[in-house]
Amino acid sequence: MKKIDCLLKRDVFELRSTEEVIKGTKKWVAQTYNPLEVAPIFGKGVWVRDSEEKQYLDMLSCYSAQNLGYNHPEIVEAIKRFLGESRIPSASRAFYNDQLDLLGEELSALCGQEMILPKVTGVEGVEAALKTARKWGYEVKGISPDKAEIITCQNNFHGRTIAVIGFSTEEQYKRNFGPFPGGFKNIPFGDAEALEKAITKNTAAFLAEPIQGEGGVIVAPTGYLREVRKICSAKNVLLIADEIQTGFGRTGKLFAYQHEDIKPDIVIVAKSLGASGFVPTSAILTSKKIMGLYQPGDDGSTHGGMALACILARTGLRVIMKEKLSERSAKLGQYFVSCLKAVRSPHVLEIRGSGLMLGLELKPESGGARHFCESLKTEGLLCKDTHANVIRFMPPLIITREEIDWAVEKIKKVLGEN
Repeated sequence: MKKIDCLLKRDVFELRSTEEVIKGTKKWVAQTYNPLEVAPIFGKGVWVRDSEEKQYLDMLSCYSAQNLGYNHPEIVEAIKRFLGESRIPSASRAFYNDQLDLLGEELSALCGQEMILPKVTGVEGVEAALKTARKWGYEVKGISPDKAEIITCQNNFHGRTIAVIGFSTEEQYKRNFGPFPGGFKNIPFGDAEALEKAITKNTAAFLAEPIQGEGGVIVAPTGYLREVRKICSAKNVLLIADEIQTGFGRTGKLFAYQHEDIKPDIVIVAKSLGASGFVPTSAILTSKKIMGLYQPGDDGSTHGGMALACILARTGLRVIMKEKLSERSAKLGQYFVSCLKAVRSPHVLEIRGSGLMLGLELKPESGGARHFCESLKTEGLLCKDTHANVIRFMPPLIITREEIDWAVEKIKKVLGEN
């Protein structure tokens, strides 16, 4: 008890060195990530800094959760007002709160949908979409009990629950975690013909990311989503769009599916919905006809739709629309791509993406993306490798041309221009 008393007397805001943080994390926390050796504590705009006052430009945005950057003044003001009014952050769904219906109305209007099912994390949203599709498959489409299938894409990433990793094609995610739930079928991403061939009478839904983020920022061929929409409509199959990384302006449209002017049956949102990471929150959106299949007790989430999350999400939506961050992402994304394509490096194989969701693929003989990310970190630029040879560049959508120019100079230095 003396040790516990001593530990609990520590100042919770105590600043420790990056070295201490890394050492403590490796000792006390499961090593399920391989982070760069940096520990940002403070942030403003697109910039973060550690306890040693080392400053970095963030090019990862917490996997697209920080679309508004750090400590946006309107988000900070909303939190201050919330605390100043002694509001209740969460009373669980055992009671009503005065914010959830308003978030539902506003989100539905933005997505062209009618109702939401609130959750906390992205993968919770994915699980909710899978459950919803199966329920619809049985109760509306008439699929035989326990026969429903959901088609997914190879190279997908939708989270790390048992069900979701079960239909992943990344072997590391699955190794030693089986057995997995059935009812899933994988097809190549970007291949509409493969989807049409895979559909059977038991197919309830097709789940896909408009752009595969963790898969290496893989962009489907132009027209793919339009063709997928036609196929799903003709075959009476629900189209589920996972907009967890791509949503809220990241790709140059409010949602990535809007690039092809389609409407999914179910949309999954998370990450940036949480007002740049202050409170994680997620949701699925669909029609009243589909959402109306749920009855009390069919589903739940203790903190899903909590009042604080709703207030911050609603504030964040206002910032996105007022500051025209989707349009900003489209314009600055084009500029960033032009700058990256001008880098004359022997290591660059391809640059791809949409808006401010970009991937720079390195040649296999370059030794992988990790050591380049470590070098960029040393130069004050934070980004992350994915799929061995891809460096992701996903800065907050509030980044400026001048900050992109600064970043490009660091990229040129690390990639070694000819």
